[in-house]
Amino acid sequence: MSTTTLSPLSKARNESAARSLGRRRKFVDSAVKWLCLAATVAGLFFLASIMGTLLWRGLESLSLNTLLTEFKPTSYGEDTAQAGGLRHAIIGSLIQTAIGTVIGTPIGLLVGTYLAEYARGSAFGNAVRFVSDVLLSAPSILIGLFIYQLVVLPMGGFSGIAGALALAIIVIPVVVRTTEDMLQLIPNTLREAVIGLGAPKWKMITLVCYKAAASGILTGILLAVARIAGETAPLLLTSFGNNVTSLDLSSAMASLPIAIYQQANSGFPDLIRIAWSGALLVTLGVLAINIIARAVLRGRH
Repeated sequence: MSTTTLSPLSKARNESAARSLGRRRKFVDSAVKWLCLAATVAGLFFLASIMGTLLWRGLESLSLNTLLTEFKPTSYGEDTAQAGGLRHAIIGSLIQTAIGTVIGTPIGLLVGTYLAEYARGSAFGNAVRFVSDVLLSAPSILIGLFIYQLVVLPMGGFSGIAGALALAIIVIPVVVRTTEDMLQLIPNTLREAVIGLGAPKWKMITLVCYKAAASGILTGILLAVARIAGETAPLLLTSFGNNVTSLDLSSAMASLPIAIYQQANSGFPDLIRIAWSGALLVTLGVLAINIIARAVLRGRH
């Protein structure tokens, strides 16, 4: 066996190259770290600016009058204290969001379960997953246009149920993706143990897999709710909005995003201030849902 002995000159060259490589790596690491820090600071600055503007402009007109009264056509140009509020829009948003969630969640849950438990590696499962991913990234206005052609035109007018259906379609792919991902994280050994005890597959899924993935699935549902709570484009083509409190799902129904859009474009300062209050309510609601989702997910670990 032969050994190679480096000369002092070769050793010096190798040490010099190693030091040079180390300095270059440290420089690149430091540069990337500062770039990431700068991007973080820039993102936080814009986020703080948005939140600060919403708080500054939104709190100006946010009061019990805003929350408990509805739009008044006679309030144009009058003092803000006499202007209409957002009660009709808040109630309409809650109704449509709740119905959309109730319709979309079971469908998304079952489709995600099918993809994770029954269709792994199958061509049909890959096709369903592809369609779900396309739907997840599709512009919401296309969903509104689809429901407009499918529901609004045959019914002869805008309606709250059409708006809820549009929101349900937006909910479905979010729940599908979350459910599939959470179920795939469950170890196969747990499934094999349950099946080995003689339990049928459906019971293994409902009693074991769902329980193990409950926090992740619930988080996905809450994130879907947060997304549809601020949607405007599909509702413009489906429920359209109105200026009175309505519980009739067969007629046009108000919502906060549409009320914000309409009042912000009214040109009257009092209504624009009300629109800022509505924007603050939507933002705080979405923020609260996201915080709850993270708290639920963290509490389960």
